[in-house]
Amino acid sequence: MIGGASFLIAAPVLWLLLTHFGFELVFVIAPVVIVAALAYRIHVRRLEQITKEISEASRIHLATVEALATAIDARDQVGKGHVRRTQIYAVGIGQVLGLPDSDINALRTGALLHDIGKLAIPDHILSKPENLTPAEMEKTKIHSVVGASILEKVGFNYPVVPTVRHHHESWDGTGYPDRLKKEDIPLTARILTVADAFDTLRGARPYRSAMERDGARQIIQDEAGSRFDPAIVSTLLRHLTVFEAEIEAAGLSYDDSRSPQRGTEGHNYVDQIKLANREVFSLYELAREFGSAVDLRDTLSMFAKKIEEFVPFDTCGLYLLDETNKFAAAAHVGGLNAELLADRRIKIGQGATGFALKTRETVQNVNPDLDFAYSQSELAGQYSAMASVPMIADDKLIGAVTIYSRELESYGEENIRLLETMSRIAADAIGKSLTHDEAKAHALTDPLTGLPNARCLHIQFEKEVARASRGDSSFQLLMLDLDGFKAVNDNYGHKVGDEMLIEIGRVIREQLRDYDFLARYGGDEFVALIPETNPIDVGELCTRIEKSVSDFSIQVGDNKFTSVGVSLGASGYPRNGETFDEMIVAADKAMYDRKSSRKRFALTHNADLLNKTIGDFLERKGSSSRQMEANPQKEALSDSLIVELDETHVIASSAIN
Repeated sequence: MIGGASFLIAAPVLWLLLTHFGFELVFVIAPVVIVAALAYRIHVRRLEQITKEISEASRIHLATVEALATAIDARDQVGKGHVRRTQIYAVGIGQVLGLPDSDINALRTGALLHDIGKLAIPDHILSKPENLTPAEMEKTKIHSVVGASILEKVGFNYPVVPTVRHHHESWDGTGYPDRLKKEDIPLTARILTVADAFDTLRGARPYRSAMERDGARQIIQDEAGSRFDPAIVSTLLRHLTVFEAEIEAAGLSYDDSRSPQRGTEGHNYVDQIKLANREVFSLYELAREFGSAVDLRDTLSMFAKKIEEFVPFDTCGLYLLDETNKFAAAAHVGGLNAELLADRRIKIGQGATGFALKTRETVQNVNPDLDFAYSQSELAGQYSAMASVPMIADDKLIGAVTIYSRELESYGEENIRLLETMSRIAADAIGKSLTHDEAKAHALTDPLTGLPNARCLHIQFEKEVARASRGDSSFQLLMLDLDGFKAVNDNYGHKVGDEMLIEIGRVIREQLRDYDFLARYGGDEFVALIPETNPIDVGELCTRIEKSVSDFSIQVGDNKFTSVGVSLGASGYPRNGETFDEMIVAADKAMYDRKSSRKRFALTHNADLLNKTIGDFLERKGSSSRQMEANPQKEALSDSLIVELDETHVIASSAIN
């Protein structure tokens, strides 16, 4: 069209020249005209090409900005579409309000880049699934200032920088970073604030689920006049249907922006970025939580839960080596068949898990039935894929984690990478928990008998008191003192004495119920806590224990055995006391009353034995039995020697037997 218009103008001029100068002029002017026309045509085409290139560069520029902004949002676990929807809301509001092109351009670009400053916020804060702490919240507030500083370097010729810097200011002056108020806040920033807030409410975030349209509308309306400019809120809500139609036409509806389910990640760059940052956060959380965890059960449960967040499985088993290092026992099993596998023991080298333990290398995508060839054969055929990763802490094998799936054909390299990474972190925490449990067990266990010690007894006593108080019930405390134990040590040595203590502890334990509590209190004394028992039943229990102990003996030579007796005393809570010391004193008194009565019974009904015992005693002391017989106060003397005579075990054994 431009060429045709030029021709219409040039034709009359050319005709006048020809009539005035003649046709000879044609041979002079024609080449010039032709060259000029060609040059002009080339120039026009060049301009069109430049215009097209500029337009394409602008499109690429905007697409790059949008992609960058979407990537930043993905790092913040925000789904694809947030920045574009925010842009549609913001630009739409600006156009309704009749803003100039410079402000519209500021809204268009500012909506895309308003969160670019989040590059300065740590991943573990951005991806945190719970509410932020006050300190973490303060850290997030730097993103508006950082974003403005980044955009200042670009040199936009429209007000993008103030739009981004102030998009978290509040109408009432309580926002950040500069606590601007009302009209002091740039209009474009006020518009972006409302647009960003509404779309944020409508989309899902790590710390909450997406909100329905009416709920988001209500919140925006409720905060008009405090957080938001009321006029802008009114504009958004009046034209919301129009904006939403544009969003839907662009393929950015909220249903299309849902987070992918586990196992579907990686379909686009947004999913990959979200997954990568979620992995970083989970590993950070894993290390942080494991750093403070010392309880083994909690540590194992936490580990299994973290695995489930990233690696699909139907069953997860955590196996720990036993003290022999020849077997690994199931310490935690989650998912399908958990009860069946809870008591599983795996011999090192047997099955896929046993092979992983033996070689200290990951076993993946072998036939899961191999793992059930030696035990739980009924599970054969139930799973289609498995993987087993050894857990090593400080170069020491402590166990393995094995996962099974019925849905997957195989576990991919990404699954294995995540499982191995988490296992390395967990192994250190599990090793620490094992050490803690071992130290705790030593602190509460008598190293000789393996029974709970006095410290553990105090803890259990408080538990029984609390239980009795809640149920308005009672319990019995038994004090048990071995009779004649010193003679065993003196006559046969401490090795035999230690064996006697171990075996007597076992004998007493066999007479108690599973939920009764027995502890070695110290020396040759034991204490038992017997809940939900009346004094009559306790008396029968004492008789059984006395008989069991007296019937037990240890061989100390050819056809030679030694044994001990036991004295018992009981006290009831709260009848005989409410504190541990009160209960112990009452039981101790009852025990010695019982012991003294039996000794006196022995002295009364075994006079010959008494004379021989006293004679032997005085002979060892350098006296003669004749002096004893001549002593008119023999009965009083015998009473005074009761305690020391008891150490010879003669009278004590006679009294018990």
